[in-house]
Amino acid sequence: MDEALLRSLTPGVLAILVRRGADFAAAEDAVQEALLQAVRVWPADPPRDAKGWLVTVAWHRFLDATRADAARRRREDLVDEEPAPGPAPAVDDTLQLYFLCAHPSLTPASAVALTLRAVGGLTTRQIAEAYLVPEATMAQRISRAKRTVSGVRFDQPGDVATVLRVLYLVFNEGYSGDVDLAAEAIRLTRQLAAAVDHPEAAGLLALMLLHHARRAARTASDGSLVPLAEQDRGRWDTALIAEGVGILQAALARDRLGEFQAQAAIAALHADAPTAEETDWVQIVEWYDELTRLTDNPVVRLNRAVAVGEADGPRAGLTALAALDASLPRHAAVAAYLHERDGDLATAARLYAEAAHKAPNLAERDHLTRQAARLNARRCR
Repeated sequence: MDEALLRSLTPGVLAILVRRGADFAAAEDAVQEALLQAVRVWPADPPRDAKGWLVTVAWHRFLDATRADAARRRREDLVDEEPAPGPAPAVDDTLQLYFLCAHPSLTPASAVALTLRAVGGLTTRQIAEAYLVPEATMAQRISRAKRTVSGVRFDQPGDVATVLRVLYLVFNEGYSGDVDLAAEAIRLTRQLAAAVDHPEAAGLLALMLLHHARRAARTASDGSLVPLAEQDRGRWDTALIAEGVGILQAALARDRLGEFQAQAAIAALHADAPTAEETDWVQIVEWYDELTRLTDNPVVRLNRAVAVGEADGPRAGLTALAALDASLPRHAAVAAYLHERDGDLATAARLYAEAAHKAPNLAERDHLTRQAARLNARRCR
């Protein structure tokens, strides 16, 4: 059974049911039943039109549930005009479904969870693991989100800014989860950038392409993390970098700066440097200043402290870091790096060990643990 095919077809099938008049929660339940039926039937009898088969089965499941639910008799008029079986429409409704999942009535966390479930095709268990919460908790969150959007008409989507934020979070989840969503996030962001007049859509697409271009170099053959400064830049995808830079330049020329454009500008400066030593850290600090002005995000300030440490020396970086809350994620790791740059190996080793204890995933924990061990070994020589 081709799980990737089923995952790719799921959002389109769900969107068709919603467009026909099914409420979101009922449609999602019907699609899940159709997917289970596909797993049972397709290995022995694969359909010629996979999407059409799923649409037909899911629609029948929805109608069966509608007829059986006396409290929802108002939907019975949908049965009278059941669409005839046939090939599924070629129109890709996935992006429209993203808008529905990013409806303003949902919290950002709920919007992302619903998107990963309905559009990304992840199971509730996978989403729960990604967010480090019990599966039952995530199931309740997704159920509440589905109920919230069930009364929303398909032509009343959320706003572009919310969709961009969800796409950005899905892209990041594509790197850290056990299901790769990065390519799908890029595909949908391309659609969005082509469909709306919004510089931040272009900025987000540029940012994704520039980060995606470095993906192959981010891990070693044993799966361990490779920091940016140590990456083999020959493994970076130069075509994606060139495309991302071109998109970014066109967006910046419109003089409507937003946070994704600023982040993309930082990524472009990293991509433009032939070596880590030739990185233009002064410009990167300037872009972090712009990003801080736009968002005033403490994580941005944390990253800025690293850039200041590279541009003006580790003492300057530590001074910038001192103004931030030590409980911030990665604060200890940044402090460790800056203390190491400043020659204080004992403090750096201690902070690397502390950061490893707080690491959100195994790969990052192993990397930080190795950094602490490396410095402790140097001190013992």
